Amino acid sequence: MRVLLVALASTLWLAGTAAQSQPISREQAAQSLSQADAQARREAAGRLGEVGTTADVPLLVETLRDPDADTRDQAEQALWRIWARSGDPETDRLYQAGIEQMNAGDLQQSIITFTRIVELKPDFAEGWNKRATLYFLVGDLRKSLADCDEVMKRNPYHFGALSGYALIYARLEYYDRALEYSRRALAVNPNMTGVRQNIELLERLLEERRARTI
Repeated sequence: MRVLLVALASTLWLAGTAAQSQPISREQAAQSLSQADAQARREAAGRLGEVGTTADVPLLVETLRDPDADTRDQAEQALWRIWARSGDPETDRLYQAGIEQMNAGDLQQSIITFTRIVELKPDFAEGWNKRATLYFLVGDLRKSLADCDEVMKRNPYHFGALSGYALIYARLEYYDRALEYSRRALAVNPNMTGVRQNIELLERLLEERRARTI
């Protein structure tokens, strides 16, 4: 009898654990971002990275200002994960292939892949963003700027593209424009330490340039 009770207790315990570990829904996750408990907000942001849609982007952008650093980090990662989902299986397959090519250093082939993506699904902003990055890496700044424009038409919250503009203009030595876009990127996502450092550098460069013209 005691063995049976132990077995029953174990079964109930495991059943209870399984029930508690059931993932929350997208709607529940969105609601949990406003909870007082920081751990709940972290988990909610992470969950939206798994199941969130573009409709959740404004809320996650607000969460980039959460008082808890881990929640802010989860919100940023969730945004990137949402932006990487096109909603089309073939586009998603090509996207993964393009990322692998980029990571392997095969930039030209990755450009070809992302060109196919923007042709196949032109409303997928992240396809344009990745190609903008690739064009920057191969030194085609004009095309990179054009693709950044396409990103912003589709996703005005894209702090990655905004910081991309800044990098392009900095390389072109248009420091005033680079500073403008850096500030815009930081206004969307205040957690980008590199962008904040670039702002300080750009301000110094502009000050030096003004000093030379006096």
